[in-house]
Amino acid sequence: MISSNDFRTGVTIELDGGVWRVVEFLHVKPGKGSAFVRTKLKNVQTGNTVERTFRAGETVPQANLEKRTMQHTYRDVDQLVFMDMETFNEVRLTEQQIGDRVKYIKEEMEVNVVTWEDQVLEVELPTSVVLEVTETDPGVKGDTATGGSKPAIVETGAQVMVPLFISVGEKIKIDTRNDTYLGREN
Repeated sequence: MISSNDFRTGVTIELDGGVWRVVEFLHVKPGKGSAFVRTKLKNVQTGNTVERTFRAGETVPQANLEKRTMQHTYRDVDQLVFMDMETFNEVRLTEQQIGDRVKYIKEEMEVNVVTWEDQVLEVELPTSVVLEVTETDPGVKGDTATGGSKPAIVETGAQVMVPLFISVGEKIKIDTRNDTYLGREN
């Protein structure tokens, strides 16, 4: 159990039979009446967002999430297969279960798989990944001074905006949180 006074961004709670993550919270102490906590909660399973108010000190069950490091071993038709690095058990997830982060997953990549009561909630990628550029327009001499950007497709099929001097075959570092180019990788 966790008190509403202990809510912080990222805390997960069980509410109405689901898992909710605190996105925003505000402790309010009005001049008249008792204090309360106004929160914005996001359902981890469905992605729905709701605003909810709790009395100060009200307790709710905290969700016990289990995070396991798993390695993506291979793709089987429309599923991605991940292997637990400790027990060697395999977990099969569809692209819909993983969400839009699937565009950065390549073979032998290690990710964190978050589960609740043996149900996979989400796949957490590293904050940055190194991928090879497979397709992009050629840069023209003198373009680097303009500071422009162009689209590039990397080995996993994701499209990222890169500087004009990047060419096919180069390895680049990409921020998976906001799909941005971070730099070249040697």
